[in-house]
Amino acid sequence: MSTDEGVRVWLRRQGAEQIAHPGGNLYAHLCRVSERLAALGCSRDVQAAGLTHAVYGTDGFDLTLLDRTDRAVLRDLVGTDAEELVYLYGACDRGRSWRELARTGDVFDRFTRQVRTPDETQLRALVDLSIVNELDVIEHDPAMADRHGAYFRELFASWAPIASEQVISDAQRVLRQ
Repeated sequence: MSTDEGVRVWLRRQGAEQIAHPGGNLYAHLCRVSERLAALGCSRDVQAAGLTHAVYGTDGFDLTLLDRTDRAVLRDLVGTDAEELVYLYGACDRGRSWRELARTGDVFDRFTRQVRTPDETQLRALVDLSIVNELDVIEHDPAMADRHGAYFRELFASWAPIASEQVISDAQRVLRQ
């Protein structure tokens, strides 16, 4: 069994298929995000993080599949770099971080209440994952695009200098910029 298959089995055991999410269920969303990251040429670690990005909950999805005190469990499944990205993604206080992210590179950690400054590679991975996640939600919840499309167009444009070119191109296509 490949690592990816093992992670998918683990996610199903954690109940991800039973959790409602735009486009069906959380498991389907996680798979789509990972697959889209792969199609856009993101690294295996970013793809693995995409597959598990909501495990610790997020600022926009407050349900957890694994307590963040048990990070070693996810680290053993996806590797250190992917797990660190999942933690950073889940910990990110979007209201305090997203608008100024490209300018400052700072992520306010909602769990520890401290500011983290990821390196350039981690920051690009965080932004790519964040964009791809939101694109999947928008594509599966048209009302989301109606309510927040302008916000995401502006935000993603501000992230263009730190995001992968292919991810920004995909965002522009989906948001019809």
